[in-house]
Amino acid sequence: MILYGASGHGKVVIDILEAIGKKIDFIVDDNQHVTELLGYEVKRNTGTYPEAIISIGNCQIRKKVVEQLSVDNYMTAVHPSAIISKTASVDEGTVVMHGAIVQTCAKIGKHCIINTGASVDHDCLIGDFVHVAPHATVAGGVEVGECSWIGAGAVIKQYIKIGKNCMIGAGAVVVKDVPDGATVVGVPAREISC
Repeated sequence: MILYGASGHGKVVIDILEAIGKKIDFIVDDNQHVTELLGYEVKRNTGTYPEAIISIGNCQIRKKVVEQLSVDNYMTAVHPSAIISKTASVDEGTVVMHGAIVQTCAKIGKHCIINTGASVDHDCLIGDFVHVAPHATVAGGVEVGECSWIGAGAVIKQYIKIGKNCMIGAGAVVVKDVPDGATVVGVPAREISC
């Protein structure tokens, strides 16, 4: 089992894997100056890996690495303090962190991050490579498109649709649909240009 990404997010993934008793062989990272992370050796990319998790927080970079890396099986990691409904589904490569909640019939896509204390309520559809940041609240029936980022403490009102490649600012309260590629901030959330 390897991790790809030796940064802050990698540290948290290590903590989750250790908590569930999963052996980590080493970490892969492109930064030549990083040789160790929390006692694990950091190597450069050497080819094909039997099992891995991409431990990179940025949605677009995580997707790019998955497209380029050769991995036989992507593991899903769920911290023991997380609560996941028996009727929810969490797809491969996804990490569910400390104290997160995934409610009934929610569907979490591939290579997502459901971060510390985040809440994804009933019947939500979370697309691939989405990052739901710490303590964000995604109310029932929300749809979030691929590679979107929901900022820390943001609240998404029930049955809202958030497009692909969106950025929802920290603390934003989203009360209407968000189109592809939009950045929204504030209470209530409004679109801004970047």
